[in-house]
Amino acid sequence: MQPAFKSEFSGKRVVVTGGTQGAGHAVFQKLAAEGAQLVTAARSAPPETMPEASFVRADLSTAAGAEALAHAAQERMGGVDILVHVLGGSSAPGGGFAASGDEVWQAELDLNLMSAVRLDRLLVPQMIARGKGAIIHTASIQSRLPLYDSTTAYAAAKAALVAYSKALSKEVGPKGVRVNVVSPGWIYTSAAEAMVKRIAQSSGSSEEAARQSILEALGGIPIGRPALPEEVADLMVFLASDRASAIHGAEYVIDGGTIPTV
Repeated sequence: MQPAFKSEFSGKRVVVTGGTQGAGHAVFQKLAAEGAQLVTAARSAPPETMPEASFVRADLSTAAGAEALAHAAQERMGGVDILVHVLGGSSAPGGGFAASGDEVWQAELDLNLMSAVRLDRLLVPQMIARGKGAIIHTASIQSRLPLYDSTTAYAAAKAALVAYSKALSKEVGPKGVRVNVVSPGWIYTSAAEAMVKRIAQSSGSSEEAARQSILEALGGIPIGRPALPEEVADLMVFLASDRASAIHGAEYVIDGGTIPTV
């Protein structure tokens, strides 16, 4: 009899933020299929297919939300081996820098930077104590190519996340904990599709014309399309695996060639 296949993630305890939609949900599904134990959190209800034991209703842009998720991970799994931060986004108004007041800036920083910083403070010490762990932070190519009309604060928060990740990698790498950053370009999530529909409706154009307008705003994507959530998830899952054990303190861009320099 052939021995049963054992995945490299079998028994691994994983926290994924933003795991109920988009790239975060794709990461969640891939790791679940590989036998990992998982906990995620969101403000809204989880997908019907997500096990109840894997979900915590929490707002991770707040300190209380981070504490709720960390507590659930400890109670349900006994600790965390892998931490994948995918949560992020922007709700800033259009109109350039002058349109965003202190409240907008604070909200963007809390969601895109402090959500990771707070959760790391709560969960990484146990990785250090064991002498092993993996952390993936999700930044954005907007840290290099900001779209100034409405995402200046988002871009600044993601740039800060990259700098924080590098500093963290220098501190915890010698203690056995790996830290890497994934910086996607445009990902064609359900939210991105909804945005395309809104642009098409407001401009009276087709959805294809709306998609093209976004591509032009980004300066073009050489492969001609945004990345799919599953493609971004594949990169994150690889970086979280033991196959990437020598990869540390690095930033991986997955943008279809949008950034025009190496």
